Amino acid sequence: MAKSGILVIVSALVVLAVCGVFAEEKEYVLTLDHTNLTETVAKHNFIVLEFYAPCLVNWNYEKAASELSSHDPPIVLAKYDASDEANRELSKQYEIQGFPTIKILRDGGKKVQEYNGPREAAGIVSYLKKQVGPASAEIKSKEDATNLIDEKSIFVVGIFPDPSGEKFENYLTLAEKLRGEVDFAHTVDAKHLPRGGPVNKPTLRLLKPFDELFVDFEDFQVDAMEKFISESSIPIVTIFDNDPNNHPYVNKFFEGTNAKVLDLRAVMLLLDLIFQRQAILGFSHEFYSYNLALLFVNFSSDFDAFKSKYNDVAVLYKGNGVSFLLGDVEAGQGAFEYFGLKPEQAPVIIIMDTEEQKYVKDHVEPDAIAAYLKDYKDGKLKPHVKSQPIPEVNDEPVKVVVRDTLQDMVYNSGKNVLLEFYAPWCGHCKSLAPILDEVAVSFESDPDVLIAKLDSRKHCVLVDSSFVGSVVFWWIQPSTRPSFPTAALPMHASLPMLPL
Repeated sequence: MAKSGILVIVSALVVLAVCGVFAEEKEYVLTLDHTNLTETVAKHNFIVLEFYAPCLVNWNYEKAASELSSHDPPIVLAKYDASDEANRELSKQYEIQGFPTIKILRDGGKKVQEYNGPREAAGIVSYLKKQVGPASAEIKSKEDATNLIDEKSIFVVGIFPDPSGEKFENYLTLAEKLRGEVDFAHTVDAKHLPRGGPVNKPTLRLLKPFDELFVDFEDFQVDAMEKFISESSIPIVTIFDNDPNNHPYVNKFFEGTNAKVLDLRAVMLLLDLIFQRQAILGFSHEFYSYNLALLFVNFSSDFDAFKSKYNDVAVLYKGNGVSFLLGDVEAGQGAFEYFGLKPEQAPVIIIMDTEEQKYVKDHVEPDAIAAYLKDYKDGKLKPHVKSQPIPEVNDEPVKVVVRDTLQDMVYNSGKNVLLEFYAPWCGHCKSLAPILDEVAVSFESDPDVLIAKLDSRKHCVLVDSSFVGSVVFWWIQPSTRPSFPTAALPMHASLPMLPL
């Protein structure tokens, strides 16, 4: 069998294992393909488009479409099978990286907005009803402000004694650009607002439920306002615990999707997935532009002792490229598993930098945090590396690779290696396991081929690449390094990036 045959086999079987039985379509979602996508979008001033694979039917999207069909005017939800060979070219125009991906298209498709809303049906309905209205609502009274402003969320208000001119137009441009990420309103009089004093000139006021509670800004260049909102929306110290009111800021801390729309379970999963991703690929310059300091303590007994000291250190390093998170041990299981730590090692501080290095100090004392950060900045700390021990017995058809054997078994083996990065909890990984075993048995007698796997949750493996999904395959030929991994659920729902 040709060596490329292994990839053809795995590509075909991945699709069968992952997709299963296709679900029947619902009537309220408009089904589009390459023959009518452009024409249909052009006819709508506002249309929501889901790029999907048939094996990943979003029943919440279908249910939301049913309810929104009776909205006045109706809100149109459509779907486009981006895994279909004939539809892929148009999918590329929308930069689809995984499934499902939802886009909001305005003005006949001239404006494309990422959907950053909830994923449950009721949340989708509420979010899209707001999206069809103005990007910035007008506040004419204190009652309007009370009805519009959520005291537990970020809210931006443009104060314009005269709502006209370049500054006001720039503000509306910004509100349109960031709609779905931040809530906006405008008013002629600051006295209607719950916080902040009167102003007599155009002012951008950001209201927030932490730190100084509100911040004013007077530069109405769109880029400057956007930067101001981004920087002001993250607390000096982000709190991660079981309180859902804190979860939007955890999401912003990790530069993820706008988490104000996620519930407790979803945010827990988000943080866990963040660490799953890093377990496979490590942190990269493309994903993080600043260093992260994570301190995990037992909130029931140690929160008060650490909060003030940690906040002081965060203030000291504000603007110096370090963002700070204080997490409850109970909520930080994903972090502990990723770093190979145990809850009893708390209080523990973890630093992750843009150079793909991790630094860990367990049983840290409150008064030692400042010195530890200084040692890190001075380059005095040694990186933390996680790896499983080398297995004593490794005689199964699919060989086990750990970090300490990666060079010898994979890069320097002189073999053609198919290496799976998997997570034990991953359903796709479990489905693929017997298939991978079958492939390994087929090539067991070929001395030039190795089928292997590495538990991504137990290792730090650094790769300069992007990642989509929870199971990744590398195809490594002799004397080469894989330039990119392939996920179980990439855009083409197969293994297109491997050299077939």
